[in-house]
Amino acid sequence: MADKLIIFDTTLRDGEQSPGASMTREEKLRIARQLEKLKVDVIEAGFAASSNGDFEAVKAIAEAIKDSTVCSLSRANDRDIARAAEALKGAKSMRIHTFIATSPLHMEKKLRMSPDQVFEQARLAVRFARQFTDNVEFSPEDGSRSELDFLCRILEAVITEGATTINIADTVGYAVPEMFGNLIRTLRERVPNSDKAVWSVHCHNDLGMAVANSLAGVMNGARQVECTINGLGERAGNTSLEEVVMAVRTRRDFFGLDLGIDTTQIVPVSRLVSTITGFPVQPNKAVVGANAFAHASGIHQDGVLKNRDTYEIMRAEDVGWAANKIVLGKLSGRNAFKQRLQELGVQLDSEAAVNEAFQRFKDLADRKAEIFDEDIHALVSTQAGDHGAGDHYHLVAMSQRSAIGEKPMASVTLSIDGKESTAEGTGNGPVDATLKAIESQIGSDAEMTLYSVNAISGGTEAQGEVTVRLAKGGRVVNGIGADPDIVVASAKAYLNALNKLGSGIERVKAQGL
Repeated sequence: MADKLIIFDTTLRDGEQSPGASMTREEKLRIARQLEKLKVDVIEAGFAASSNGDFEAVKAIAEAIKDSTVCSLSRANDRDIARAAEALKGAKSMRIHTFIATSPLHMEKKLRMSPDQVFEQARLAVRFARQFTDNVEFSPEDGSRSELDFLCRILEAVITEGATTINIADTVGYAVPEMFGNLIRTLRERVPNSDKAVWSVHCHNDLGMAVANSLAGVMNGARQVECTINGLGERAGNTSLEEVVMAVRTRRDFFGLDLGIDTTQIVPVSRLVSTITGFPVQPNKAVVGANAFAHASGIHQDGVLKNRDTYEIMRAEDVGWAANKIVLGKLSGRNAFKQRLQELGVQLDSEAAVNEAFQRFKDLADRKAEIFDEDIHALVSTQAGDHGAGDHYHLVAMSQRSAIGEKPMASVTLSIDGKESTAEGTGNGPVDATLKAIESQIGSDAEMTLYSVNAISGGTEAQGEVTVRLAKGGRVVNGIGADPDIVVASAKAYLNALNKLGSGIERVKAQGL
């Protein structure tokens, strides 16, 4: 029997720390359900102590997920750990993940604590966490830059206190594969009770080596990899789940490890995370990029036609690329639509929500001959965005006019806290004019740091998906809108972002591992 590699997904916690990637409770639930369908072993649902919103999201996920372990991060103090335990108490299987920085730089400059103080706090934190669960993970933050003797001392102590998973964090992406692999091997050899815990790796991608470092750790005894969908994460991101999974699966001859992942769900969850966060997947991204299985070279095309193994080491359908188009149109019934939602892992809260989604689907089918899975995901995400708690602004009507040699103009009617208001604007193009008309009514003074357009599917009938990122007062939010009319999609995305800015929900940024 081969060893099993545990896949620990932290998209909902570390991935959310990307500027603008903050998700609502409902969005986190949708992703968590899809991760469960992917059969990830552990879902890190959030940092329960960081905010009331994060606490509620962790609690909702813990109560909803049955087939994966649900985990909450906590700093190494009693308040954080108790808060995590409270959020997780409804879980069928729970884990508390506690951490404290162990590198000289972090201990001195950030924590302002001595090594002995850090040692004692880590030990007592694990002891306290064991009062709530026997599934406790401990991470030495900035572990790859920590002194080896101190690291061995603290890890031996937390294992003695009951930590069942030891996670070595390359917090700033400083490691290189050979050195990081050696670190994992050395720790396992030098820590006397190392066999009492599962060893894990958590690598960041600042130098583009997160996956390579993680796999080097695996080759030296790590049996858990912490990763995110699409490599989402702060700065340059985290270890990419899809790349680690497919590397271990494709090269089982080399790694000799088993996985519990249903790889056919990789592309669907990648699309869902991209749609919800507004972070598009680059076309040449391994496994989930649009070009991952495309062959432009004539020689390559000829070889693949003769035998797929000539240029393909994985099958597109094995990661979920097959059957991405559905045969639904304006004549399709509600039951067929509802069935497709279930197949895509989309769960709506009520029959009323299903009915509204179905009506939106019918409206879209009147404008577009072919409906793709991506359209369904965008439709549901847009619906959720249109009904956010406490939304102040809603689009009522809009029109625009542009012609060569004339200044583009737009007229927009909004519902602002229930009262309709109309304004006009001019700009460099119809999108610019429309957004200026909206801004003239709202006066947010927010800075737009990103405007991007992505075609959801192929052809000129495709819906356009627009992402708008706004920043104000230290807050960064993403707004998403989709529509066959790119100007309408832009207006929806801008209003979605403005509603998030005005929500009043403040997030306490978690310390990153």
